[in-house]
Amino acid sequence: MSTLSLRPVNPDVYSVHTPDGAHVGNLKRIGAAWKFKAIGYDAAGQLIPGGGPLTDRHNTAFAAPDAAELSARLGVMPLG
Repeated sequence: MSTLSLRPVNPDVYSVHTPDGAHVGNLKRIGAAWKFKAIGYDAAGQLIPGGGPLTDRHNTAFAAPDAAELSARLGVMPLG
């Protein structure tokens, strides 16, 4: 998997996507910190909060939205 991307939803939320566009979570501002909230989907397409391929990284805290830091800290390294 290569670097994750961030797509702004509103000033306090970014959706987190893999290079192929799969939605794997959200980065949410909670107080002064930003926290990664993992998201998965079941076979019927229903949302599973805290699920998906990055479930073990759910609630990881960050100082600011930064795709490179997010990718590195969640164990998703860039290609090259």
